[in-house]
Amino acid sequence: MFGKRGQPSTPSVRPDLPPNGPAWLRSPVGLGKAVAVLLGLVVAGDLFAVYAGVTVYDVMGSLADQGVPYAAYVTVRSDAAHADSLYAAAGYIQTASLLATAVVYLVWFKCVRINAEVFNPFGHTMKRGWTVWCWFVPVVSLWFPRRIMLDIWDASIPADTRASHGLVNAWWTLWLVALFTSRNDFGTYSPADTAEKIRVAVGQALFSDAADIAAAVLAIFVVLRLTRMQNEKALQGPGSAGV
Repeated sequence: MFGKRGQPSTPSVRPDLPPNGPAWLRSPVGLGKAVAVLLGLVVAGDLFAVYAGVTVYDVMGSLADQGVPYAAYVTVRSDAAHADSLYAAAGYIQTASLLATAVVYLVWFKCVRINAEVFNPFGHTMKRGWTVWCWFVPVVSLWFPRRIMLDIWDASIPADTRASHGLVNAWWTLWLVALFTSRNDFGTYSPADTAEKIRVAVGQALFSDAADIAAAVLAIFVVLRLTRMQNEKALQGPGSAGV
């Protein structure tokens, strides 16, 4: 099409077309339950890491005690080696559980995002592609996932019900706390070369693990709540979808 004097005109965009392309409903119930179970494993791994961290913290305290007799010191050195192995095992368990959970969580997250586009095609501030990539891109990963989650949350609220953002905001806040403290832990623990420095690093790691446990527990509530909301909205039929 051309406008005046043969200049190409801007093609019109149909306002009724979904901005993110075709969307379809898919039950999130199975994926939601799987994510909740895996998040439970993350909590279990973090609890084991807390136990291992407390063990290392106590042993390092004994090593730092200058008044320990030589015979006891030999035993403490043996305990320290065991505690270090325990702590390393906890790190592997945490990494494995986190990676497994992340994969299934991203599948669930994309599923509920597409469902939310069916409920309200025009209620999303981010493109669909950001649903996965937002977690990996530096800087934007600090707020894009929360924004996408809130858009999904609002679109998924069943008719005649209300749902605040308090749960999502609490989960995201704790997730950021766990994220930043865990990065700081790595930079503190790796170069620690004395018993006292190791105790300081482990103490910081214990705080990070506690924040991660709290974030994972709230994530379970977020996943189950959102999954239930979408299931209820889908059961209400086409009339419940946003316009």
